[in-house]
Amino acid sequence: MAAEMVLIIDDEIGVRKTLSVILQMEGFEVESAEDAYSGLKLVDEGKNYDFIICDVRMPGMDGIQFLNEIKNRDLSPIVIMISAYGTVETSIEAVKRGAADYVSKPISTDELILRMRMAQERERLRRENALLRKELRRNGGFDEIVFTSGQMGRVVDLAKRASEYRATVLIAGESGTGKELIARAIHAGSQRKDAPFVAVNCAAIPGALLESELFGYAKGAFSGASQTKRGLFEEAHGGTLFLDEIGEFPYPMQSKLLRTLQEEEIRHLGDTKTIKVDVRIIAATSRDLAGDVERGSFRGDLFYRLNVFPIHIPPLRERKEDIPILVKHLIKKHNEKLNSHIKGVTAQVMSEFLQHPWHGNVRELENVIERAMILSDSDLIDRVEMESSEVESKGSPWFDSLLLDKAWHKVERTLIEKALSESSGNHTQAAKLLGISRRALLYKLKYYGYPERGEA
Repeated sequence: MAAEMVLIIDDEIGVRKTLSVILQMEGFEVESAEDAYSGLKLVDEGKNYDFIICDVRMPGMDGIQFLNEIKNRDLSPIVIMISAYGTVETSIEAVKRGAADYVSKPISTDELILRMRMAQERERLRRENALLRKELRRNGGFDEIVFTSGQMGRVVDLAKRASEYRATVLIAGESGTGKELIARAIHAGSQRKDAPFVAVNCAAIPGALLESELFGYAKGAFSGASQTKRGLFEEAHGGTLFLDEIGEFPYPMQSKLLRTLQEEEIRHLGDTKTIKVDVRIIAATSRDLAGDVERGSFRGDLFYRLNVFPIHIPPLRERKEDIPILVKHLIKKHNEKLNSHIKGVTAQVMSEFLQHPWHGNVRELENVIERAMILSDSDLIDRVEMESSEVESKGSPWFDSLLLDKAWHKVERTLIEKALSESSGNHTQAAKLLGISRRALLYKLKYYGYPERGEA
């Protein structure tokens, strides 16, 4: 690993020599300049400095002017300013002009190195957060919603309209239709796009735990609450909270959620004071919430509070014209994930896709494609395995037969395919996940009729 480069700019030769020796002892590669003009010349020669340590007061161009020149050159070194005439005003001005920190003379080398490392960590986090925000916008925006059908076109139009306002959105649709994808797109297209998007599956967390997860708790609120914990409403402050499967929200807690939505404030479990929160709510459900209200299992007032801007995503079987473009998109996605080079599917396979009912919607399609890509021995998928509509309509596919051998083979085959998927097709890793030898896995693949092929 190459040593980090430091440029020292100071008109005092003693300061330059002392800092050079100390920083070299710390493993840095050091160069120095007696004034700002000489420092800029070194920079303009193409030197890529990680740090620049610059005096504020120098003859000719001073340190503040030097900062402006560095900024105009669109460079990214970490600049630490030093001066024997340190004042609060000077340090504030230096930071405003782009300096990472400010150290007063006489310089404590321990303090200087500490401030250099702290500034480096802040810069790393800043760049990382910028990349994450960029990635979130790239992966969570409307460009990621793949469709050609008019039905999905109307869904996207509604979602784009919703992103312009703060209104609560209720997204309805069967499991696997992409409700969270739409929710993320709404967030990414809104003014809150740089704030957190926090998702919680209300069906996956037990009721008592869900309450503490959403609202947080005070120290001593219950046994084991050794410190105060922020809830997801606080984590999403300024951004969006996505409540997936809101139809599974426990009935006793629904009044507390309603009050939070109305008052825009929460209260930690075990606490008496309230906390204001600024959160945009997007909820999703695969249930018939209006029917649940009639049956008394969901509060009507909460339903109407959530259903301000409803969006319904049609199931895949009602928009089969989207299947070809989805297949192309998913193959491209999993080529990157699996490091494979699948070009597409045969006409026969596409015909099977178009005839299949897709009770699991896009999620089921993605699973079928990923499995087929792993098992394919050519650059075209010419064979896929899908559960029949008769089996799917009965719910669990394992009980279409009472024969133990047949049921066991289906379980074993599915687990093998899951292990291959999680290991990106690597037989050795898949065998470890299954707890069997690689030889045993190869035997089972041959037994089930999968094509033989080498692995990377």
